[in-house]
Amino acid sequence: MTDNHQLGLELRREMFGRAGADDHIDNATDMMAPVQDIVTRFCFGEIWQRPHLDKKTRSLITLAMLVSAGRTHEVKIHTRGAVANGATREELRELMLHSVAYCGIPLMVDGMRACEEVLNEMGVKADDND
Repeated sequence: MTDNHQLGLELRREMFGRAGADDHIDNATDMMAPVQDIVTRFCFGEIWQRPHLDKKTRSLITLAMLVSAGRTHEVKIHTRGAVANGATREELRELMLHSVAYCGIPLMVDGMRACEEVLNEMGVKADDND
């Protein structure tokens, strides 16, 4: 394994758990195995490792881009990662609400529903101060 592959695998495990990292790699078909390698090495081993933006900020940016693209399956995946990286339910709600001005109501609603489903599954509660 390259250093970037190991760094990427460690970050994927940190954000998504072993099941969200190792299972995706171990269960990849011959078609998807190269994709998993690229995601691990490039996305998480290089891009996510760059300086100047912390993991929480990167998670929020990633979620905003996924909402804008209408990628609700990935919103669910990256909501888990955002929580692991320190994002709160309130911050995720505000990200979704902020996206309405730039993405439109239908994309925001789809993203909000996907995000809320995962937060509820994870038991992430609202702040008492909110």
